This record gives sequence, C-alpha cells and structure tokens, in this order.
Amino acid sequence: MIKWIGGATAAVALGFGGAALATGALGPARQPRGAVPLEPAIPVDPAAMMPAAQPKPPVAAAARPVEQAFTIKRILPIDGPIKYGEWHWDDANVPDGPIVITVDLDARVLSVFRGGYEIGAAAVLLGTDEYPTPLGTFPILSKQRHNKSEKYSDAPMPWSMFLTRDGVAIHGGSQVENGYASHGCISGPDEFVSRIFAVTKPGDKVVITRGVVSQLGDTIV
Repeated sequence: MIKWIGGATAAVALGFGGAALATGALGPARQPRGAVPLEPAIPVDPAAMMPAAQPKPPVAAAARPVEQAFTIKRILPIDGPIKYGEWHWDDANVPDGPIVITVDLDARVLSVFRGGYEIGAAAVLLGTDEYPTPLGTFPILSKQRHNKSEKYSDAPMPWSMFLTRDGVAIHGGSQVENGYASHGCISGPDEFVSRIFAVTKPGDKVVITRGVVSQLGDTIV
C-alpha cells in the first residue's frame, strides 16, 4: 500500500507500477512507426516513497498507587463493655502503619488502630448537651505535652492532641468516672492517653461517630 504524499508523487508511483506490469507480462514494448521516443522517467527519491514518520505518543507519567481503604483487621478481645477507668493496650507484633483513632459517643469508647489493627481501647469522658463533643473526621492539628486550659481555670490537660481551632482535644488529667463530663473534649486515663500521645503525629485522623459499631473488614477512613 502506498501512502498519499502529494499529487505529483502519486502520479509517478502509478506510472512506475504500470510500466512494471507491461514489461513483466509482454516483454519489450515495440515503438509504433513514426512514434516519438519517450523521455526517460523522472527520477524519484526512494525516501519520498516511504511513509512519513509518525510522532511518538508522549510517555504517560507513572500512575501513583491508589491508597487502599483503611479496613479493620483486628479488634482487641475485650470481655464485656469497657467501664470507666478501664483501658487496654496491646501493640505487640503489630506492623507499622497509619494511626487512626475512633470515638463512639454512644458507647463512650475511644479506640486506637495502627494499620487496621486495634492496639488500644478505653472508656472516655465526653462533652454534654451544652458543650457537645463534635461529630466528624478531624486531623490532629497539634500536640502539647504539658497543657493547661485557657478557658477553664488553668485545668490541667496533659498530653493534649488538638482536633479543632477552638480547643477540642484528646487529653489526660481528668478523673474518668461515671457522672463526670468534659466541655467537649475527649478525656481518658493518663496512662492510656500518654500512650496515644507517643504514637500519634499531627495529621493523624480522629473519627468521631455516634452509635457506629465497627466489625472486622469495615472501612473507617
């Protein structure tokens, strides 16, 4: 197949094809008596008969790996509901991975997941109807090891991990017992919160829900 490369070149190509056919089939052509001799064929550059080079398609940038959905791979084996003042922690042999914290306002339980494995859980104090703990997904904005409340009489808030600009945080320093509440913060036993403080960093997500019961294989982020 000959690619179209212009009117003159195509005409020459067709002429060459016809000449080759006549010569191969009938032998040397006789010149009619009194005929004018044909001029020599116009020389053609063989390169001109080659298909025009096509530009190479641009090389696509390597696709970034799609971040896998965060799924629960393990739940700590805890017997019965967690009581105030009770906490659990087991990160032995758990591989490195992103930290995600969940808080269920109905169960009043905070759970810590590393790479989908639950490594900690505890009963926590939450806000009241007047000062509610907000629902939603919040990144940890900042951390402060030794902190005191600027709003409430310099109340101690050690191991603070701030979730909002107006001061809602996960922190220790409170008496975690039935009948107590916070002004919207999430407060847990000091030893438990100190462990959370040690494994988290700004940007880690805290998911606060109401009445959501998570099971193995569920997606929490």
